[in-house]
Amino acid sequence: MASFTTFDTLLNRRRFLTHTGMGLGVSALANVLAGQGLAATTNTPRDGVRNGTHFPAKAKRVIFLFMAGAPSQIDLFDYKPELAKLFKTDLPESVSMGQRVTSMTKGKGRLIAPSKFKFSKQGESGIWMSELLPHLSRHTDDLCFINSMNTNAINHDPGKTSFCTGSEIAGKPSMGAWLSYGLGSMNEDLPDYVVLPSAKWSGKVNVQALYSRLWGSGFLPSKHQGTSFQAVGDPVLFLSNPAGVDPTVRRRMLDSLGTLNQKHFAEIGDPEIETTIAQQEMAFRMQTSVPDLTDISGETTDTLEMYGPDIDKPGSYARNCLLARRMAERDVRFIQLFHRGWDHHSRLPANLAGQCRDVDQPTAALLQDLKQRDLLKDTLVVFAGEFGRTVYCQGNLTAENYGRDHHPRCFTAWLAGGGVKGGFQFGKTDDFSYNVVEDSVHVRDLHATMLHLLGIDHNRLTFPFQGLDQKLTGVEPSRVVREIIA
Repeated sequence: MASFTTFDTLLNRRRFLTHTGMGLGVSALANVLAGQGLAATTNTPRDGVRNGTHFPAKAKRVIFLFMAGAPSQIDLFDYKPELAKLFKTDLPESVSMGQRVTSMTKGKGRLIAPSKFKFSKQGESGIWMSELLPHLSRHTDDLCFINSMNTNAINHDPGKTSFCTGSEIAGKPSMGAWLSYGLGSMNEDLPDYVVLPSAKWSGKVNVQALYSRLWGSGFLPSKHQGTSFQAVGDPVLFLSNPAGVDPTVRRRMLDSLGTLNQKHFAEIGDPEIETTIAQQEMAFRMQTSVPDLTDISGETTDTLEMYGPDIDKPGSYARNCLLARRMAERDVRFIQLFHRGWDHHSRLPANLAGQCRDVDQPTAALLQDLKQRDLLKDTLVVFAGEFGRTVYCQGNLTAENYGRDHHPRCFTAWLAGGGVKGGFQFGKTDDFSYNVVEDSVHVRDLHATMLHLLGIDHNRLTFPFQGLDQKLTGVEPSRVVREIIA
């Protein structure tokens, strides 16, 4: 009996402190945020959704095409014709400068491997593009290439985590979660943030797993985490009602459950209870909206053919690109496609060609589809991997076959739409595509620029956690790359 009394006393104290923190504390927080120009709003005092933007936005939504494993910039975008004269010669120490390499090539020879693929100037801008991307090359004048991308991470897990969440340390909110938290939803029937992983890819070697923390909400309320669509069965797990449960019965169940959850919230004030209520209501609406979204039978034959032969395969990159366009039409805020198989330590020419066949036509079709529907102007499309590949060969080297190791010092990302310049190149690398020599752009800078295009000052979108005003770009210096903004 004494133990029960002690427990009840502690529980009452917790309730008092919780109510006090969630009452006076939230009021104080709202005043602070209002002074910073981003006051918390709308659905509840603890909603986390912000009101408005810091300045007029050029983009409303993002489609992020993430090539997991890291495409070779030398073979696709960063043309280095003079390397052909240096085939199988040692990379000069004046270029490598003792910089760190992975354990896979540490202490081994560094023989230069020029790209075996042909490049040609494309579009009115005359930008060099690889023969592996014939469809995308037709859109060169819409693309903004950043050839001077760089990152701190040299291995896949921290590289992907850093690109997707702004930190190599696991557990931070993802880009899409930050946008959901910062800007709120533009639609009522679909999640703010949707993830579309490819179910199949051509590169069959060195394929790393994807993990849900790449689209997680971290310390933000869990309502802002990404919703991953499945390739087989229901696009979202448990979307369909069980046998014998019709929508009317489901509605009554949710109403009763909502009443109980509201009572529980009134007692303890945990904001995650409100998140649960909101997500259950969203799931109910998604039972109608998601089947409508994923039903492509109403698309024209011309549109389907534009995306290529894989469009009929659920979970393919082509199908996901079409779904991304349909989500953009429905104002999903952040749409992230993951395509794996780009880790080419060996047999790069054959494996890279297969990966490019997977993504080239669908990516070009996505750009064309958005453009002809007048959506590209306010949709920011971003294409990138977690880092680049080395100019030197990993494994046996011939003119027709080679591999490349991880290379964080420089790589290429491109952007389109959403207020960026088209037919534009920014940043330069040295003659070996090994070091940035002009206009360095760190991953943090890209994040700051993406937020800027969406009307957000990256220094002012913060969330207090563990004694720090956390932000997507972290605590190290970062800048908006204004030179690429139209």
